[in-house]
Amino acid sequence: MTSEAKVAIVGAGRVGSTLAYSLVTNGSVRDIVLIDASRERAEGEAMDIAHAVSFHTPVSIVPGELADTAGAAITVIAAGAAQRVGETRPELFQRNADMLKRIVPEVARINPDGLLILATNPVDALTYLAVQLAGLPAGRVFGSGTVLDTARLRAELANYFHVDPRNVHAYVLGEHGDSEFVAWSSGNMANLHFDELCRLTGMCSTSEQRSAIEERVRNAAYEIIRRKGGTNFAIASALTKIIEAVLRDEASVFTVSSPVDGHYGIRDVALSLPAIVDRTGVRQVLPVGLSDEEQSRLRASAAAVRKTLESLQ
Repeated sequence: MTSEAKVAIVGAGRVGSTLAYSLVTNGSVRDIVLIDASRERAEGEAMDIAHAVSFHTPVSIVPGELADTAGAAITVIAAGAAQRVGETRPELFQRNADMLKRIVPEVARINPDGLLILATNPVDALTYLAVQLAGLPAGRVFGSGTVLDTARLRAELANYFHVDPRNVHAYVLGEHGDSEFVAWSSGNMANLHFDELCRLTGMCSTSEQRSAIEERVRNAAYEIIRRKGGTNFAIASALTKIIEAVLRDEASVFTVSSPVDGHYGIRDVALSLPAIVDRTGVRQVLPVGLSDEEQSRLRASAAAVRKTLESLQ
């Protein structure tokens, strides 16, 4: 049995601690367990965040061990080596795969009824590895994928068109990394397709303009890392929305990373595609319409993730 309002976070670093604080301010959980290889780090972060609880809805936040993932509706894995300046996500894979091999089987054994969400990079390759390590039913293990990249894209386009980003409907698909791409063919705002919208405004009508937008979205993490050493606020917000959708059984659509089983002829890899997320996890991956070029880019993205997986030693 799981507690519908308990979330365990493995990794009390930049992302994990910010996620814990975000969940406190969000008010959608009642119990948070913060777990880290450094017990003192977990204790310190839990103490600091607990002192903020009186300003929000009551939440219990405590440090713990992997054994304390028992009964959690969701366990988020945010542990792992941070991405260094100039380091690509594939270069992270070997370092973080070893950590995952120690954590995932243990969490799956302790809490076989809970969901497992990966936030550690490279998230697509690690999600696929975690699915194999956990041995849980399909959809119960998934990654944050390109949810953050999609939010970055919508913010970028909202600035272009001077509108609320919540009214921009567009997705970044594929790998959360250098091979990701914007699905322009399915994007719209107020039911006005981007081809028409860009033509009317002249802001994103050329391939050069669209490539520039994609480049800014793709390189956003590198720019942030160069300036402050890592990302935390936006990814914590993305994870909070995913967790909220699960706990409230919202059946919301997110571009989370999950194993692809025959979509566009792709198998044996995890990628980010629009998927319905509810209390069961990834309920269904949606068959979004893609142009021939976008399908080619998705297959190239799958090949990039597969190459990363094959590099595992």
